[in-house]
Amino acid sequence: MIKILFVCHGNICRSPMAEFIMKDLVNTAGRSAEFSIASAATSTEELGNPVYPAAHQELARHGIGCEGKRARQMTCADYENYDLLVGMDRANRTNMLRICGGDPAGKITLLLDHTDRPGEVSDPWYSGDFSTAWSDILRGCKALLTEL
Repeated sequence: MIKILFVCHGNICRSPMAEFIMKDLVNTAGRSAEFSIASAATSTEELGNPVYPAAHQELARHGIGCEGKRARQMTCADYENYDLLVGMDRANRTNMLRICGGDPAGKITLLLDHTDRPGEVSDPWYSGDFSTAWSDILRGCKALLTEL
């Protein structure tokens, strides 16, 4: 089983969107049994909070639910428990490396680095543009699934 942890700052927008988009993609591909997929935050700011309403609505527009998801913080133990730890932007990666004490096994990546146009998933918390975040995350998740 391939274990993937998607990570962003608060675990209420981008990383839960990636978690549920990826779950939908692997389910549609008939590969759900091959994966364990979750998400977490690098910060403690939103711990216990549900997916941000606009992110929830963007997922729902595409027929994807995220009910019951609550923000949790990434821990050093996640490095051992997951095969891939996938951040949304460089700040996430920096914080992931700090939390994990480095990346000796090369497990930490950025989502869009799996695509033909590497970069960062824009943060809709600041831009309000959940549609662009959706497109970026979907592109990244599709490319990651193809890789795997």
